[in-house]
Parts: sequence; structure tokens; C-alpha cells
Amino acid sequence: MAEVKQLPTRKQVSPELTWDLTPIYHDQKAFEQAFEAVSSQIDQLPALQGELKNGPKSLLKVIEGILSAIRPAEKLYVYASLKHDQDTSNAINQALSGRTQMLMTRLGSNIAWFEPELLAIDRQTLEDWLKNAPELKPYVHYLRTITDERDHVLTPAAEKLLAQAGDALNASSDTFSVLNDADLEFPAVEDNDGNSVQLSQGIYDQLIQSTKPEVRQMAFKQLYAVYHQFRHTFASTLMGNVKTHNFLAKAHHYSDARQAAMGVNHIPVSVFDALVTSVNEHLPLLHRYVALRKQILKLPELHMYDLYTPITGEPKLSYSFEQAKEEALKALAVLGPDYLDHVKEAFNSRWIDVVENKGKRSGAYSSGMYDTSPYILLNWQDNLESLFTLVHEMGHSMHSYYTTHNQPYQYGDYSIFVAEIASTTNETLLTDYLLKTYPDKQVQAYVLNHYLDGFKGTVFRQTQFAEFEHFVHEQDGAGHPLTADFLSQHYLQLNQKYYGDAVISDPEIADEWSRIPHFYYNYYVYQYATGFAAANTLASRILSGDENKRAAYLNYLKSGSSDYPIQVMQKAGVDMTKTDYLDQAFAQFEKRLDQFEKLAKSMG
Repeated sequence: MAEVKQLPTRKQVSPELTWDLTPIYHDQKAFEQAFEAVSSQIDQLPALQGELKNGPKSLLKVIEGILSAIRPAEKLYVYASLKHDQDTSNAINQALSGRTQMLMTRLGSNIAWFEPELLAIDRQTLEDWLKNAPELKPYVHYLRTITDERDHVLTPAAEKLLAQAGDALNASSDTFSVLNDADLEFPAVEDNDGNSVQLSQGIYDQLIQSTKPEVRQMAFKQLYAVYHQFRHTFASTLMGNVKTHNFLAKAHHYSDARQAAMGVNHIPVSVFDALVTSVNEHLPLLHRYVALRKQILKLPELHMYDLYTPITGEPKLSYSFEQAKEEALKALAVLGPDYLDHVKEAFNSRWIDVVENKGKRSGAYSSGMYDTSPYILLNWQDNLESLFTLVHEMGHSMHSYYTTHNQPYQYGDYSIFVAEIASTTNETLLTDYLLKTYPDKQVQAYVLNHYLDGFKGTVFRQTQFAEFEHFVHEQDGAGHPLTADFLSQHYLQLNQKYYGDAVISDPEIADEWSRIPHFYYNYYVYQYATGFAAANTLASRILSGDENKRAAYLNYLKSGSSDYPIQVMQKAGVDMTKTDYLDQAFAQFEKRLDQFEKLAKSMG
């Protein structure tokens, strides 16, 4: 029997393949000293309460006092999180993470009075301070992001009451999480090798990609049989969550839950409407793509469980991490020498934790804060998918780098609405580079399919989710009970509309709504679709070779939260209140689909 390859322990990994966290804290002693100092600062924050009304100088004192505690606390939290994720089995790292989480909770509690007290200042008085007090100039936008929501903030007593009711109002969401993640028991099914395996969410994600139709079908039917059994309970949890969103929106004087959720990031609802309208107009492109999948797979019928199996196979491309770095630099060269210099800095300064080791967190991410490097966690495999992951996470890190090096601390982060745009832009640039560099048909087919599947799963699928989410909120607002049968009937109709006649919308898919955690996130999913589409448009602008368009993109990376997200993107050349950027993205999808159809035909 062949020896099973074992993962290395953390100590066995070459230091060059690990991130260097010593620039954050040189050793444990330095961390403990910082922790003690920050803890003392946090204890002093309640003493600032009551000073805001005393004038602009007092307001400045309070803001600087709060930020001077948040900033080092955030640094402690990031360091502890990175240490924990490099080896989650390490007891010392576990303790660091737990302690910093409690520290952040205490920090939040000690500054909870700030926003209500700020909004208690007379509107005109505060406006006069912002216009006439030069010391407040660096914080004008920071304060306006809070005061813009003044009309939707209740009295301090009412806000306190709602805050105290938070656990009760979140009960439906919490119940869904426990039921979905812990209590559901799935049957055993056969895997690709004929072995009996216990079905789970993770195993399902693997089996639904099987090249054997019978394995995909069995996993699909068995998974949804369990969800169907509990559909009435899931309808109850979803209805309770929707009622919470609608109640809080009404209590805060919003027209509906959508306006309330999007208003937090100052996103007009027209962005949502433009997305849904444009996607619906371009559904024939999705129908074409799934019909092509049916043709390539040579299936007499295409079912919902056939949408995730690979249709091109893995190309014979292999990259060591060193080789992948060179490829990344070539793919991102269109962003200019300054951008490449910072990517090289990331490669040469040990910002990246590369290989998998025992206890290391799975997946990949970019993480950091204003006073640290934007570190990247990978679990490297020598394949093309890992190269895509590298450039994706590098997009996040370069966004963070440019922001923190061009904005003051109060604007040194960016909204979730724009967070995925830089990373997806990098992926799109890599797609373009690979298609131009590798003429091999198998590579071309893989890259094109990778792009088309990403577009399908992010733009089309997430907009389908967004449509359903808005529908259930509207129906609850109109007094319509959200029963399981009602939800499944509408979801099935929506699924049929999105995927068209080439796909059989199996009856099981009617219950898909019951297993989607994003429906509890309160109008979150649409941002995946808008971000992906915006990235496509930005990549096209960059690839045009127009220096002004590239400069506009780099300015977006530098903007942080110094302006509202919509305005930041408009300056980058994308007006997300209109459909132009979506139309451009769909034009790119159609171009890639045309290429893929032609290539598939030539490959037989």
C-alpha cells in the first residue's frame, strides 16, 4: 500500500513560504505590552461621554480619543487572527484570538454612546461646526456618513430598547444556522469510487461536481430530500427573519427593508433595480450557455445537478509558486509599473503564507489593517486554479495597500460594496492574459469555461437570489404568509425563468431557498453581481491601453472610504446607478461564449 502523504507541521514549513508577522509585533512580549496599553485606553473611553455638545474642539477630542483606541485594538485583532489561522490547533494562538475578540467586544460596548450622542446635537449646530471649524475638516465625510442617517435614528431610549431586543430579533436567523449547520442529518451515498460516504454540505459540493451522472443525481436527490422534510421549519425561520427586517425598517422610518439595508452604505435602490432589469434582459445568454453544456456533456437531458460538473477537464498546466509569481506579474503588467512594484514588494517581503500545513485554516484570503501589511493566506496547489486565487487575493491586498498609503486612518478602509471589485478585476486581467498567451485548445477551453462559470454563478445566480429575496420581503410587507408551498412555488418559477428550456428544473430545486444562508444576510447578495460586472467593465477599460482609464482605476484603489461607494466607482469610470456597465459586462460574456462555442465545435 502506498504511503499516505502527510501535511507538514507549522515548524516544518520553510520560513520563506510563511508570512512574517514580526513587523506587527516583534514577539509575544511586545504583543502583551500593546494589549495592556489598549485595554487601559478602552477603559477610559466612557469618560468622554457627554463632551460632544461642548463645541467643535470637544467633538474633535472625542473622535481622536475613540480612533486612537480603535486603531491599536484593530492591530491586535488582526495579528491574533493571522496567528490563529496559520495553525488553529495551537493553544497559544487560540488564546490570543479569544482574548482579542473579547477586547473588541468591550471596545464596542464602551463607545456605543457615541453615535446617539452625536445625533442628539442640533442639526444646524453640527452643520455650522462642520462648515466653519477647520479642525474638523479631516472628519467631515466621516461624520456625514453617520449624520446622513439622522432621519432614521430613533430616540436614545428607543434605540437602546431595540438593541436590547437584538437577541430576540435575531432568533430566527440563529435557529436557521443551528438547524442547517448542526442538526440536519444526511444519509450515506456513494462517491466516485463506489465507497459509501456520509453526505454533508462539504461532501455534497464535491459530489455535485462528479463526472458520473448517477453520483451527481443521488447526491442531489438525497440532499434535497432532507431539506424537503424540514421545509415548513425553514419557511418559519425565513419568515421570522424577513419580518425582523421589515419591522426594523418601518421602525426606523424607511420605506422598506431594501432601502434600509442599502441606505447603510448609501447605495440608491436604483442600483438594485438596474441589476435585475439588465440580467433579465440578458437571460438568453445564460440559456445559450447551459444548452452548450448539455451538448458538450452529451446528455439527453440536462438537470440542475449537471450544472457544476467540469466540462473541459483540467489543463496540463502546472505552476510552482515561484512560476506563478512570474505569471502573475506578466498578467498584471497592464496596471503599470507602480502597481507591479507593490506586487513585487508583497512577494519579496513575506506578506504571503503559501503552503498548507497541519491546522492551517482552509481557503484563501487577504487580511490586514491600516498599520500592517495586507497579508495573504493561501493553501497552494501547483495548478491553474491556485494562480487565479493568487491574483484574486493580490487584488484585495493592492486595494488595501493603495488605500492605506493614500488616506488617513478614518478613511483607510473600504465598503463591502466595492470590496470584491479589485480582486475580480485581477482575475479578468489574468483570463485575458492566458487566452492571449496559451494557444493550446485545452487551456483555452478551461480558461473560457472558468470565466463563463464564474459569470454564471456570480452575476446570474446571485441576481436570481436577489430577486427572490426582494420578493419575499415584499410579500411579507403585503401581509402574505410565507408558507413553504408558497416559497417553493415561486422559487421554482424563478429558476425556470433563469435557466430556460435547456435545463430541467427538477422538483427538488424548488426547495433550494431553504438552504441558502445568504437569504438571512439582509440584501447582501446583489453586491456579488454588481461587483463582478463592474470588474469586467474596469478590466476592459484597463486593457484599452488608455492611460487616463488606468489612472482612474488606480485612483479608485486609493480612495478608501473618503467618498460614498457610488461616487468612488463613478470616478473610476463606472456609474452603477445605470445599466451601461452591466451591458458592457454582458457583451464580454457573449464574446467569451462565442469563443467557447467555436472552440468546443472544433474540439468535437
